[in-house]
Amino acid sequence: MKQAHSTKWKSSTQPRKQRKYVHNLPEHLIGSQLSVHLSKELQQKYKTRAVRVRTGDKVKVMRGSHKGKEGKVEGVDTTNYRVHVAKVEVAKKQGGTSKYPLRPSNLMIVDLISDKRRFKNAKE
Repeated sequence: MKQAHSTKWKSSTQPRKQRKYVHNLPEHLIGSQLSVHLSKELQQKYKTRAVRVRTGDKVKVMRGSHKGKEGKVEGVDTTNYRVHVAKVEVAKKQGGTSKYPLRPSNLMIVDLISDKRRFKNAKE
């Protein structure tokens, strides 16, 4: 049962309560769950550790069966908290390929798309 989002909730050690908190997040807070680590060079340049992933960013897969592959972000699924990356696909039984959904925590941003609104404090 979906309940109202609680702003007073701090944390819990129980996984079911953590899942419930994420499941009940309102639309404007879902983006915080889609943040991806930056590479070392980008961390030094922008003075931040992670940013929200966007379509067009170039990412590298850090975990899983597709580890080491790089590609452009083709889509971000906010309802399921998944990212679709080009060149990261799965072969289907009938032939052809299908996009493989990845969790943002298993990715690292290698190159950002240029957007002046993305970093308000950046001096470029």
